[in-house]
Amino acid sequence: MFGDPEQMAQAIRQFADMLSAPQGSGPVNWDMAKNIARHAVVAQGDPSVMEGERRQIVEALNLADLWLNEATALPSGVSTPQAWSRSEWIENTIPVWRKLAEPIAERMVETMGGAIGGSGLPPEAQQMAGPLMGMLKQMGGMMVGQQIGQAIGSLAREVIGTTDIGLPLSDTAALLPGGVASFSSGLEHPADEIRLYLALREAAHHRLFQHVPWLRGHLLGAVEEYAKGITVDTSALEEQIRGLDINNPQALQEALSGGALLKPEETERQKAALARLETMLALVEGWVATVVDDAAAGKLPSAVALAETVRRRRATGGPAEVTFGTLVGLELRPRRLREAAKLWETVKEARGVDGRDALWAHPDLIPTAEDLDDPEAFVRGDSAWDISQLEEKPGDEGDES
Repeated sequence: MFGDPEQMAQAIRQFADMLSAPQGSGPVNWDMAKNIARHAVVAQGDPSVMEGERRQIVEALNLADLWLNEATALPSGVSTPQAWSRSEWIENTIPVWRKLAEPIAERMVETMGGAIGGSGLPPEAQQMAGPLMGMLKQMGGMMVGQQIGQAIGSLAREVIGTTDIGLPLSDTAALLPGGVASFSSGLEHPADEIRLYLALREAAHHRLFQHVPWLRGHLLGAVEEYAKGITVDTSALEEQIRGLDINNPQALQEALSGGALLKPEETERQKAALARLETMLALVEGWVATVVDDAAAGKLPSAVALAETVRRRRATGGPAEVTFGTLVGLELRPRRLREAAKLWETVKEARGVDGRDALWAHPDLIPTAEDLDDPEAFVRGDSAWDISQLEEKPGDEGDES
C-alpha cells in the first residue's frame, strides 16, 4: 500500500527536513534544497576530485591568469584556484542561489499556501483553519525547495566552473573536472588546450568581478528586480493542485515545473530591468571573449574553434537557461554577445587596452544597448569619456561636482 520503499524513505527524509527548518528562516528550507541537489548529482555519479585532476586544474588556472596579464589592465582575480566535484560546486554556490531564487520562491509559497488551504473554503472556515494554513505554507515551502534542489542538481551535472551563467556564483575561481570532461566530449582538440581555454574564461570573469566593485551588485540587483515583477499563475496552480496525486512524486515534480506557472508582468519597470540585465550580460561576455581571444592568440592553436563552440553553447541556451527559467522565470542569455565583443574590440583599437578597461571604472561609462548598434559612434564619443578628467575632479579645490 505504500508503493516503492525507496520513494517512501525519500519522502520521510524530506518531511523531516521540512520540520527541521527553523522559524523565520525564509520561504524555502535551503538545507533541504541543498541535500536534494546533492542527492541528484550523487545518483548520477559524483566521484571526488583526484589529486592528478586537481593539479591539472590549478596549473591551468594559474597559467591562464599569467597569460591574461598581457591582455587586460585589470589585475589578477585568482588567489586560490580550486578543482571541485559537483557536490562541492553546490555547497559553494548555494548562498548566491538563495539570493537569486528567494524573491520568486516567496511568491510561490504564499500562492501555494492559499491555493492548497483556501480553495473552495468560505471565509469563516479559512479563519478557523489558521494553524493548518501555516502548516500548508510549510509544505508549500518544502515543495518549492524540492523543485529548486532538483534544478540546481541538474545544473551541477553540466557546469564547467563558477561563471557559466555569466553571474558570479562564487568568489573563488574553480573548474569541475567532470564538467570539463563533458564539454570536451566529441571535440577533436587536445585535452590540455581545452582545459586551458576554459581556465582562461574562468580567470577572465574573476578579474572582472573582483576588480569592478559595482558590477556584482549591479547584475544580482537586476536579477532581483526582474524577479520581483514575476507573478504566479494562481488559476493554473490551483488546477495543478486539485488534480494532484500525492502518492505520485513524479506528478508533484511536473506540477511544480516553474516555467508554465511563472509570468512576467509587462510593465515598463519590468522591461527596463530585463533590458538592463541582458545588455550587461552581453557586455560581460563580450569583454571576456575579447580578452580571452587576445590572451590565447599565438599560444592555443584551437582557441578560435573553442571560442565558437562556447558562443554557440551560450547563445542557444542550455542547462543554465532551463535552471533560471525554473528559479526566477528568466531566460539568462546574452543575446547580443557578438555585438558586444565587436564593440570592445573597436574600443581597444581606438584607445588601447587601458582605455578599454578603464570604462569599467563606473557604471555611467559603460556602453548602452544603443551603443551596441553603433560601436564607431560610441568610440567617437565626446570629452565626457575622457577618464583623466574624471580622475582630476576630486582634487579640484572648491569643486563639489
